[in-house]
Order: sequence, then C-alpha cells, then structure tokens
Amino acid sequence: MLSLFQRKRPPVAAAPLPAPATNLPKGLMWPESAASLLGTPRRQKLMEHIWQRTSLSRQQFATLYRAPLERYAELVQTFPASEAHHHAYLGGMLDHGLEIVAYSLKLRQSHLLPIGASPEDQAAQSEAWTAAVAYAALFHDIGKVAVDLHVELADGGTWHPWHGPLRQPYRFRYRDDREYRLHSAATGLLYRQLLDRDLLDWLSGYPSLWAPLLYVLAGQYEHAGVLGELVVQADRASVAQELGGDPARAMAAPKHSLQRKLVDGLRYLLKEELKLNQPEASDGWLTEDALWLVSKTVSDKLRAHLLSQGVDGIPANNTAVFNVLQDHGMLQPTLDGKAIWRATVTSSTGWSHSFTLLRLSPALIWEPGERPVPFAGTVAIDTASADKAADTSLPPPTADAKAASASQEALPWEEAGSTASIHPPKPQVMSDVVEDMLAMVGMASAQDVETASHDAPDMRPDVPESASVAALPSSQTPAPALSATKPSGEHFMAWLRKGIASRRLIINDAKALVHSVSDTAYLVSPGVFQRYAQEHPQVSALAKQEEQSDWQWVQKRFERLQLHRKQPNGLNIWICDVAGPRKARRLHGYLLTDPLQLFQNPPPNNPYLSLVQANHDQ
Repeated sequence: MLSLFQRKRPPVAAAPLPAPATNLPKGLMWPESAASLLGTPRRQKLMEHIWQRTSLSRQQFATLYRAPLERYAELVQTFPASEAHHHAYLGGMLDHGLEIVAYSLKLRQSHLLPIGASPEDQAAQSEAWTAAVAYAALFHDIGKVAVDLHVELADGGTWHPWHGPLRQPYRFRYRDDREYRLHSAATGLLYRQLLDRDLLDWLSGYPSLWAPLLYVLAGQYEHAGVLGELVVQADRASVAQELGGDPARAMAAPKHSLQRKLVDGLRYLLKEELKLNQPEASDGWLTEDALWLVSKTVSDKLRAHLLSQGVDGIPANNTAVFNVLQDHGMLQPTLDGKAIWRATVTSSTGWSHSFTLLRLSPALIWEPGERPVPFAGTVAIDTASADKAADTSLPPPTADAKAASASQEALPWEEAGSTASIHPPKPQVMSDVVEDMLAMVGMASAQDVETASHDAPDMRPDVPESASVAALPSSQTPAPALSATKPSGEHFMAWLRKGIASRRLIINDAKALVHSVSDTAYLVSPGVFQRYAQEHPQVSALAKQEEQSDWQWVQKRFERLQLHRKQPNGLNIWICDVAGPRKARRLHGYLLTDPLQLFQNPPPNNPYLSLVQANHDQ
C-alpha cells in the first residue's frame, strides 16, 4: 500500500468558477468546483467524520478518500438524490453520498474482515476493506445520474456522466420513462470516473474483497456478502435520518426496507381505490393542513396491495405497519408520540362520525398542482389532543431553501453539543440454507395451532363443495377470474395458479409457500392460507360469521374442494422433513392429488424437503 501513496498523483481538475448568475438564462446553473461544493460547514464536518473513521494520516486520506470524494462531488454537482423521496433538494445527492460513506465506515468498525480469515490476514487487509466499504457506499446511487436525469447544456447539447464533470452551464429534469432500480445496474458505467487505475490495481490484489466489490459495481448486492449488507444498512440510515426517522433503528431493520414500497402503495391506493371527501362514509379526508385516513381500512388495503404485487417482508399486522410508517416520518404523530389520532368528521350535509385516523402530510402523496380540493366539512380532534388541532403543517421547503439550510443541520449521529454516537448493531450470524427454509411465512407461530386442529382424522364425508368442480378432471378445474370479490376455495386455487404462473408466488425457495414434494405440489400450512387472507381483507368478515380465524376459514374452503391427498389414517396434513448439513426441522402442509392443479409443467422435487417416512402411503 505504501507504493500507492508514493506515486505522484495529479490533482483533481477543478471545474470553472461560476460566473455571475445574471449572465445565465433562466433555469441554467453554473457547475461548481469540488472545493466549493464540499466547502459548506455541514459537508466539511462530514468529511472530518469520514477521516476520523479511517485512522489514516492526512496525506494518506487525501489519496484514498478525498480524491474520489472530490470527483464524486464534481460529477453529481447539485443534483437531488430523488425527485420526491429522500434528499429531494438541490445538492441532495452529494449530501446522501457523504452520509452513506460516513455511516458505512461506522458500521465497518464492528466487523473483522474478511470474515473467517486469520488475525494476521485481517490486519494486513484492513485498510483495503475499509476503503472498499467507502467506495461501495459512494457508488450506491451514482447510477441515477446516468439513467434518471436528463441534463441539457447551455449550448443545447446533452450531457452524460461518462463525458466527465460538467464544464458549462446546465439544467436538468427527471426522465418520465425512468425505470426504478435501473440505476443500480448503471453503476458500472461510472466507477472509473471516481477510482483511478492505481486504486483499482490495489483493490484487485485482494481476491476476497475484489469479488464482492465487482458485484456491487454490477448492482447485485445480494451476492456482495457483508460488503453489500453494510452499504444497504448505511443507505437505510441516511434515508431514515433525512425523512425524520431513527437512523439507529434503520440500521437494525430487516435487510430489505419497505419504506419506498409503502409510499408507492399509499399513492396507488389514493389514486385508484380509496374514496376521499365523500359526503358520508369515506376512506379519508383531505383538509388544508393534513390528509386523514381511516387507520384500519388503509392499513388492511395497503398490506393487501403490496402482497398482491409480490412484495416480501410485509408486516403481518396493522401495528407493525403503523410503526414502519411512523419510523420513516410518513405519519404525523400525536402529542404523546402515537400514530393513531381520534377525531370526529362532520360533513357539510350534517353527517358526523368518530374515527381512529392516521395523519399524513399531503406533500407526501401529491405534487402541489395535483392536490385534490379540500374537504368541505370539518375534522375535529378529540379533546385529549385538542391543542394539536391548532397546529398547521408548514409547506414543504423549496429545493433552494432546503439546500441552504442543510449546512446548519446537526449530523445524524450527533446531538448538539454532544459527542455521543449511535452504536451499530452487533454483526448477525449468516443463516445457512436450512435456517432460510425455516423462515417461511407464518410457520413459526401458527404451526402448533394448525397441527393441533388436525390431530383427529377428518370424518366428513368426501362430498365436494361444488358438484361441478368434482365432475371435472382436477387439471381442468375452472379458474374464476381473480377480480371476483367473494373469496372461496375455487378463488384460492385460481389465485395460487396465477401467482405461480406470474412468478409472484415463488416455489421451492427458502421463503416459498409452495414446494414440489413426492412428484406433486405441497402447500405449506398455515402460511399459504394466511397469505391469501392478507391479500383479501374481505375474508375477515366471512370468517367472523363462522367464528373462525381468517386463515382457518380459507383452509376449510380449500379442504372442501377435495383436491388434496389424505393419509391412510384419514389425516389431511402431511409432515415434511427440512434437511440440511447441520439442522433438520419439519413443515406441515397439504399434498395435492395432481400437480397439474397448480403447475403447467411440474418442477423437480425440492431436494431439501422429504415426506416423513411414516406418512408415506403403504
């Protein structure tokens, strides 16, 4: 590494100093130099924190960190990090880049890398791994400059980031046809803009580090091991801090954050499904200062929508949904910090009713010109929080105002006048394939209940719920349209078939609810029934009429179709061993009589699952 510092390195080329703004047509901006962009008090403080995390001399820091950070600053200029989400202000991408580097280096301090290497090897590779973590963090969102933005130059030409730093006035806009997540794949276009050949030569000398770094450059964080995990955690922390959430909680959150998915889901529901400002019963009301949504209705529909889109990791209950929304600053809390408000809604026609509500900022959902007409009636908060009614939400700051105030904010891991810092979570032990198999939805808590309900043989006569279904071959059972509003056993099977065909429901995977076992389909119980009930909230009302839980109601409707294979003793449930190199557990579920009831082309059996020998047909 010493040879790297001993080489003479050319200084980072400076962009031309900005000319007076009066010389520019409206909408154009002069590019700034790295010194100007990084010269604000807050960014200087971030740079100082990054240096302190590296334990290098100033000269070494300038070679390994300051030079790439200056190149990054000149490349991203004053671009926002997003159009309407986190760091959505002028200079937001630079702020986000510095924050995520600082967070990632803090997280890196709790890891001995490479994992499993001898202490001598870890010490020898320490600086290389630390630098790689910082570079991977810096690359995280840089692809947005290439695929999300259209940058027009003063001479009418189009600028692309592979042209190098901007050298003439410019303006930018977000592309209407941009594709979410494409920016991760575009990282490979730009890494040479930040890292020179000497740095790449140095990093490539460490094979255990080089491979995960290449996966990061390709946007394949799932293959980048601990390097990818540190970057994802640091990104969540920066986003949560900017949106008003808790960075410490974001660092310890599940691997895939639901934040963006929840926001997009709310916007979809308010555009397509929820009814606002109705004269009587409504799903929500928009006032001048807030958007009020009926808590249970919105939470149920939000979870159902996200599940129907194949989004994993959706909270299983409303309280968890409220926590996620509140953690990321999407909900405006009550005076005592709670997510739920109690208020009485009165319309202009005289209709009135009390509700439990969620309060959101309208700016989270609509652009200024798209906001609907406010509710003509009133939303009166209960006396317990009456003083909150006097509050009015300030309009969202403009890009210029927010950028100007950014330098005055405290750093996310600091409190004013304090040197206390957020402690990163302890490194988690990576689970093996068997542990992943046991993470199947609904398996842990409900398995015992489900098993107990099937201890006795099913004594009902083998009469299907619908004679027309029984009269057809199993592979030709008619599939009702999924737009049907009334849940049923037939609708459950059609939902399964469509989900598997569209790959929205995965099979033979660690978290799958459907597997191939004994040359047929195996439905994990109660997880698969719980998933259906979550996607179809109307099941709840039907289940209550029969005094059953939601998933049990679905399970009984499925059993009445008589599409499953029973054991010789009459039991419906088959037990499967989940086998692996170190552990073995069991699943409970249903075997279908014919795999064509679900699969157009039956896949091979899952090698990790096998029927318990005692359950095989004699």
